[in-house]
Amino acid sequence: MRVSATLVSAMETFDVLVIGGGPAGYVAAIRASQLGLKTACVDAFTRDGKPSLGGTCLNVGCIPSKAMLDSSEKFEMITHEATEHGIQVQGATVDLSKTLARKKGVVDKLTSGIAYLFKKNKVTSYYGLGQLLRQDGDAWIVSVSQEGAADTEVKAKNVIVATGSNPRELPLAPFGGNVVENSGALAFEQVPGKLGVIGAGVIGLELGSVWRRLGAQVTILEAMPSFLAAADDAVAKEALKQFQKQGLNFHFGVNISRVEQTSAGVSVTYAENGQETTAQFDKLIISIGRVPNTGGLGAQNVGLALDERGFVKVDPHYRTNLSGVYAIGDVIGGAMLAHKAEEEGVALAEMIAGQAGHVNYDVIPWVIYTSPEIAWAGLTEKAAKERGLNVRTGQFPFSANGRALGHGDPRGFVKVIADAQTDKILGVHMIGPNVSELIGETVAVMEFGGSSEDLGRTIHAHPTLSEVVKEAALAVEKHAIHM
Repeated sequence: MRVSATLVSAMETFDVLVIGGGPAGYVAAIRASQLGLKTACVDAFTRDGKPSLGGTCLNVGCIPSKAMLDSSEKFEMITHEATEHGIQVQGATVDLSKTLARKKGVVDKLTSGIAYLFKKNKVTSYYGLGQLLRQDGDAWIVSVSQEGAADTEVKAKNVIVATGSNPRELPLAPFGGNVVENSGALAFEQVPGKLGVIGAGVIGLELGSVWRRLGAQVTILEAMPSFLAAADDAVAKEALKQFQKQGLNFHFGVNISRVEQTSAGVSVTYAENGQETTAQFDKLIISIGRVPNTGGLGAQNVGLALDERGFVKVDPHYRTNLSGVYAIGDVIGGAMLAHKAEEEGVALAEMIAGQAGHVNYDVIPWVIYTSPEIAWAGLTEKAAKERGLNVRTGQFPFSANGRALGHGDPRGFVKVIADAQTDKILGVHMIGPNVSELIGETVAVMEFGGSSEDLGRTIHAHPTLSEVVKEAALAVEKHAIHM
């Protein structure tokens, strides 16, 4: 899909110009236009050599990874789990080329959908690299450049920087060849025999799970001594047990001293508990976090303030140190999540239009799309106690839920953390089937300051997985019915 730049004059003036067409940028552009602001979006992302809106998330991140996760889960269901349902399948194989083609089709549909939404909402789309040039009265001049074409200059009263982030490189192992980041790990043309993953975070776990299900031997190397430190301790403990049972091989507290590409693949030397080991892999995925994408933005030329890690500095209203210039999404740090970026896009567009935009960062949901899935929102039990809060918790297992047993996936539980005095829900943590969908209702209750009693007394359909949420909430007061 090619995004064609709208033919406009060299100095067309807009109320809002967004630099970046990822979740933060395209949502901000659409919402600003809905609010009656003349809006344009500049984006330089390409996929398969063509311009493609949607940023990392839609093109090489959230969406294609979930497509691959779903395909690999179906394969594992057929080859390992179907017999429990009385279904016998002989000789099941994976045609990886068709799996990758399906993934591409999903991505194509969604990215072309954004182009349609821009047209529908009268957002002018420019393809190219957007750079802040200079102020012109109360407006900014932004150049749009693309290789082989003359630069276009555009004027805007308000500029939103939404340029996102890039994968962080490991200095010992620059990307290239058999050393890849998330996009490369979604495009292997054959299943690696031995796959190494550096980083046991969200991306490492999801991508490691994809290729493990499809037949790779997966080893995950993590520098931190503990697993999933951001999650609740009970969830992290259960997750590690489940992943190890599946065959993922973890090493924690490792210190990597050398990474060398060889004719056979990649050699990684690391120390663990004082013992040095060299492991051989066919492919190596680096998933050690992301860094802000400010290259080519012209930050130094115009004096745009960045912090010591390179993120754009903003105030609570997303204003930078430059009048009329704002920033949202990954490029300002915080939770690097597409839905967080989208909410910032909506909030900022509404602020620019004179409304009261707002994002409640205390209830942003986190999801890891492994099997079992992991999801949480709010405080962990440990974090709540570190803040000096007295808490009560309720926990309920999927193994006591009829729908989970019917699915054949009774792994995991839901845990609700509430203030001991007010009963206000402080956090909800889940591991189990479809918890990426179940977390939403708890976020809604938390958004309105609800209590565990509010959640526990809400009628849930039977039989559903959501009843586990209800029972966990009832368990805070030790009122769970089925436990």
